[in-house]
Formats: sequence, C-alpha cells, structure tokens
Amino acid sequence: MAGILLLGSTGQLGVELQRLLPEETEILALSRQEADLTDCDALRSIIRKTRPRFIVNAAAYTAVDRAESEPGLARSVNAVAPAIMAEEARPLNAWLLHFSTDYVFDGSGTRPWTESDLPNPLSAYGRTKLEGEQGIASAGCRHLIFRTSWVYASHGNNFLRTILRLGRERERLSIVDDQTGSPTSAKELARATARVLERLQDGQSLPPEPGIYHMTCSGSTTWFGFAREIFATLGARARAPELLPISTEQYPTPACRPRNSVLDCDKLERAMSIRLASWQNALKEVIAEL
Repeated sequence: MAGILLLGSTGQLGVELQRLLPEETEILALSRQEADLTDCDALRSIIRKTRPRFIVNAAAYTAVDRAESEPGLARSVNAVAPAIMAEEARPLNAWLLHFSTDYVFDGSGTRPWTESDLPNPLSAYGRTKLEGEQGIASAGCRHLIFRTSWVYASHGNNFLRTILRLGRERERLSIVDDQTGSPTSAKELARATARVLERLQDGQSLPPEPGIYHMTCSGSTTWFGFAREIFATLGARARAPELLPISTEQYPTPACRPRNSVLDCDKLERAMSIRLASWQNALKEVIAEL
C-alpha cells in the first residue's frame, strides 16, 4: 500500500511537490508516460494495485487554446480521469487532492470569486475542468479540490519562461493589460499542498470538510503587470524589452479568457490557516532559481 500516489510527476507542480515533501514520505510519483490518464482501465489498475492513502492529481491538460480543437482529449484528462480517481479512492477511504482553475468562471464583475459563486466557463478548457470538479464530487470520496491560477515555475512551459525568451528575441512586446489574476508559483502551490498533506497524514488537524478551496498567491495584477514585474525583478541581469499594454481584443486567441480571474482565498485561510505568499515575493523566489 502506497502512502501518496502522485500523478503528473514531471509537470510544474509535480516537480515542486517532490522537492518539498519530507524525505521520509512514502511517495509513488508517476509521469504522464507511466500513468496515461486517457487510458481508463490502466488508471484504475494503478490505483487498485498501489492502494494509496492519498492520491494527488497534479496532471492536467492545460493547453487552453488547443483545447478548443481537442475538446475530447481535454475532457479525457481533465474530467474523465479525475472522476475515475475519485471512484477508485472511495472504497479505499483514500483522500483525493485535485487541482482546478480560475477559468471555471466567466470573469464578470470586479470582486474576487468565492467558492460559492456559480461557475460559467468560457472555454473548452474551463468546461472540462469544471466537469472534473463535478465528477469528483459525485463520486463521494474524501476530496479536496484546489482552484488555482496563472501557474508558473522556473521550469516547464509557462508565462514567465515565455516572456523571458521573447524578451531576448524582440525589442518590444505587446502584453494584454485587461485580464486580471493572481500569478501563482508552482513552488508556493506545492508548499501549501505539502502542509495540507502533512495535516491529513497526522490526522490531528484535518480541514473541516471536503470540497473546493481557492489556493493562489495573494494580490493580483494583469498579464502586462506580471511581465513588467518580471523584468523589474531581474533588473540588470537581463535586457528588458519595451513593454506595450494592449487589450484582449488586440490579441485574439482561439479560447476566450475571463477578464477577472482573481480568486478569494479566505476560506483556505480560515479552515487550514494557510495563506500563500504575495505574487511579487513568490516571483522573486522563482527568479532567484533561474
């Protein structure tokens, strides 16, 4: 019987979780190649053979624009697979920790979104992630769903690394300045998740109830503001291109994105006394790794 079954071990969050979980933690970390989430029978077999106490699903289909032309594949990974994990976790009395997204909301209004707000995704990616949440809840296993946003790391494919590459290649960059969210480092996300797992393992300070919790770095900015802070933090270590703020309409994409992606994380702090660092401080930590 495994302690923790970690799926998506080579992704941004999976890598950071393996770095931050205590060395004595019994963990079976499987990559996409080792645990194909589109193979339902194989996924069930893995869970039944390993019989984990905790399933941590750090895997997802995250290509937001490509999901518009591959909705079936996105649904297999983001909706069908998590539901199977939940179905298999229930007879084991195992906890399932799963990660969802701010893109389940339509971005209307200006206040941060709470867990009780009605989702209304604008994209295929958002719809499949919402279906995954619903599938987990319907299965009735012990679960925690952490909605997060704008995840990045010093490794992998993400906004930070893309902006740094483009900054080396171009004299000026046009960045969307009317979509607001909370950039969240995979390291901060993993750090908070590790704290939750430690509490679940010792059984002494469990969260009050299974369900959905918002988990992002504190504060908010736009993509333009994020890019500007990246180069400001780097300072003389990198040549900064000219940054030009533009509207969403000036940068059309296949998938519609919410204008307001800010999540209210008060429920997480009240229930588990966990509050992630500010997005600016988290960014400094990640850039120090580069």
